[in-house]
Amino acid sequence: MTESHKLARGLVQVYTGNGKGKTTASLGLVFRALGHGLRIHVMQFMKGQTIYGELESAKQFADNLTIEQVGLPGFVKEGKQTEVDHDMAQKALVRAKVIVASGDYDLVVLDELNCAVDFDLVELGAVKELIRTKPEHTELVITGRNAHPDVVEMDDLVTEMREIKHYFNNGQPARVGIES
Repeated sequence: MTESHKLARGLVQVYTGNGKGKTTASLGLVFRALGHGLRIHVMQFMKGQTIYGELESAKQFADNLTIEQVGLPGFVKEGKQTEVDHDMAQKALVRAKVIVASGDYDLVVLDELNCAVDFDLVELGAVKELIRTKPEHTELVITGRNAHPDVVEMDDLVTEMREIKHYFNNGQPARVGIES
C-alpha cells in the first residue's frame, strides 16, 4: 500500500433492490471514506438533474471527491429508453472504465449502473470486465435495482434494499434535502 492508496485491498459492493436507500447508502460510505482521507469518484448513470443535495455537499470536499452525472434530466423509464439515453450511458461506461482503471481513486461509486444494465443501455459483459480488471486497491460500489445475477456472483458484498412501505404511495411528494 502506497501513500497515495489508502486501501491495501479494495472489494466490490452492490446495493440493489426495490427499496429506497441504495444511493443514500453509497453516499454514506463516501462520507465515511472522506473522513479517512480517501479519494473518491462517483458517477451517477441516468441522472442529469443538478438539484441533488449531494452535488452541493460535494463542493466542500472538492479535493477528494468528484461527483459526475451522466443522463438527461428526469427519470429513464423502462421500455421508454431513447437513443440519447443509450448513447449517454455508453459514453459514461467508457469514462467509468477509464476512471476505475486509472487507479487514481480509492473508492469509485457507479450509481444506477445496475439499472443501466437492466434497461439494456450498457452491456453486461462490459460491466463484468470492469469488475474483473479494477485495480487491487480500489473499492468499487455499484448501485441500482435489478442487479444482474452474474454481477451479484462476482461481488464481495451484496445488500438488497426491500420496500415494505413507502410514503410516495400515499401521495407524499419528494422533499428537498430528503429525497433530492
